[in-house]
Amino acid sequence: MRPISELKIAICSDHAGFNLKQIVIDYLRLKNPVALKDFGAYSAVSSDYPDYAHPMASAVENGEFDYGISICGSGNGISMTVNKHQGIRAALCWKNEIAALARQHNNANVLSLPARFITKEEALEMVDTFFKTDFEGGRHQRRIDKIPYC
Repeated sequence: MRPISELKIAICSDHAGFNLKQIVIDYLRLKNPVALKDFGAYSAVSSDYPDYAHPMASAVENGEFDYGISICGSGNGISMTVNKHQGIRAALCWKNEIAALARQHNNANVLSLPARFITKEEALEMVDTFFKTDFEGGRHQRRIDKIPYC
């Protein structure tokens, strides 16, 4: 896996994930990625996660960004939305081990976080793990190849 400093990362949230998103953005800026784009929300005022999730997912799907991070209150709604895109494999993670397995076994390209159910420290640990963990390939690639359903 390339270091974070060599990655292009897209990030989005809704209002419930806004504060955690700002913490993650500040943390990532210290690691100096090649590109970091915030697709919104831009405040904690009530908003609809699809408005930010679809543009972020499209940017990852079309190769503008290597990976994405999506954050909402439970992580579910925003994860479901980005997973509507054929080229996205978003993993809802609430433990560090899940973030590692999402990369190792599922080649996840979007990390989805549940802002209301994890601490800042847990979130940042998962961000590090997600970007430092390689996909194992092999039997896992065979399974990933069976995911598209169109």
